Parts: sequence; C-alpha cells; structure tokens
Amino acid sequence: MEDASEVRHFRTLFISDVHLGSKAAKTDFLLDFLRTHEAETIILVGDIVDGWRLKRSWYWPQPCNDVVQKLLRKARKGTRIVYIPGNHDEFLRDFPGTHFGGIEVAERMIHEMADGKRYLVLHGDEFDVVVRNARLLAYLGDWAYDTAIAINVMLAAVRRKLGMPYWSFSAWAKLQVKHAVNFIGEFQRVVAEEARRNDVDGVICGHIHHALMEDIDGIHYVNTGDWVESCTAVAEHPDGRLELISWAHKISASGAPKPVQKMVPVMIPSLDSAKKEGARAA
Repeated sequence: MEDASEVRHFRTLFISDVHLGSKAAKTDFLLDFLRTHEAETIILVGDIVDGWRLKRSWYWPQPCNDVVQKLLRKARKGTRIVYIPGNHDEFLRDFPGTHFGGIEVAERMIHEMADGKRYLVLHGDEFDVVVRNARLLAYLGDWAYDTAIAINVMLAAVRRKLGMPYWSFSAWAKLQVKHAVNFIGEFQRVVAEEARRNDVDGVICGHIHHALMEDIDGIHYVNTGDWVESCTAVAEHPDGRLELISWAHKISASGAPKPVQKMVPVMIPSLDSAKKEGARAA
C-alpha cells in the first residue's frame, strides 16, 4: 500500500456524490484526497451539494466551506473543473455553460481520454425511474437512506475508538437487499445503452453510490462511487488508463486523515451575477 501522503498527478479526476450539507458527507476524507491528488481536469459528476437535505434542515459546517474553497483554489491555479449537476443539486441545471469562480457547469459531456477513447459523462439520475417518475417516493427512500447513514456514522465512531478500520454499514445493508442489487444491475445496463446511443466507448456516472469499472456488452461502464459510504474516485492516467481509487481503504491503512490547513475565505459569485457574466461572455 502506497503512502497516502504522497501527491499523485493525473490527467483527469472524476468525483461524485459528496453530498455537502449532509452530516454523512466525509469531508475530512475528501479534503485529504484533494490535498494528495492533482489533475489537469477535475470533473464533478453530480450531487456535490445536497440541496434536498439543505431544504429540510440547514447544515453547513466549516469543512463544507473548506471543500468548496479547495476546489476554487485548484481552479485559480489552472485546473479545469467541470460541474455536472445531479438530482440533489439540480438547481444548477438552470445554468449550463455558466462559470462560478472558474468552475464550469454542464448538463453532460463527452470526455476524450489520452488514448483517444471517448466517454459519456453524466450523473445518471435521469435513468432512475424512481427519481424521474415518483419524486415523493424518492424523498421517502432518501429518508430511509438517511437513517442507514446515521447508523453508519455512529458505528464508524465506535470502530475508530476500538482502532478498527472504516467499514460502511449502509453500503453493506444496501447490497443485502435483493431489490437494490437488481436495481443496480438494471441501472448499469440502461446507462451503458445510453453510451452506445451516443456512439462512445464508455460511460462515467455516479448517482447510485456503487463504485465499479466493468465492460457491459462492449461499453466500459465506470461509476465513481461516493464520499458518503465508500470514499472513491476515478482517475485518468496520462496514458488514458483509468484507476478506481478507494481512499477510505488507504486512510485505514495509513492512519487518520491529516488536518487540512485553514483556508482563506473565497467570495463565490451568486447565481444571478454568474448567469449575467456568462451571458456577456457569450
């Protein structure tokens, strides 16, 4: 196992489902990951901010600001950052093509790897029939998921005190439910079909919090996972090779995440001003 403190450089990083604004968001893990990983391009594949939970109850501690500031700092230093909204941060879907502090907003995109292979990048919630056709049911499912995550947080605290590595109860419970397993398989198949319709070699998505890289009928399906349960991201090497990184496992092997230095507050433009700025630029 490599030293988690070593800074690694990639062509592209793909991160999704951070759920900032949720008490389950593992901001300390993500900050440590961002500190030790650099890339020419970072693509945020949806649900970075959890607007659903923020509407129910406002929760935005300093670590959430730290994540935003860390990304803005990378953008200022020359990293291209593209934000593809998901269903939890769908309010940003009204601003395609807009820049917020150097972060681009796009509904979806085609990303060409260094080896010439083309990947469709999208969050994936449009293929979730529950979210698309039964929003009330989706919110009820979200509440049940919150309960599992709360158990996960308490269990993780106990395991830390006992010197045991991180383990996700919510991820384990989800995979014990037959319907959930069937849904994951169907989701992967439908997303792969969308990639085929777009005449690309693969697809990169998030949404279902299940990190995976596999071939599905000739399409390379890649799911970035999340930063609530598994703490995973996908990295593109300079030669176009993709790597699925599980940061929770690396942290478990090397010790607790190192504290991130306090950051200088950054002014984030409002949605209205950013939209006007984008219109003037166009």
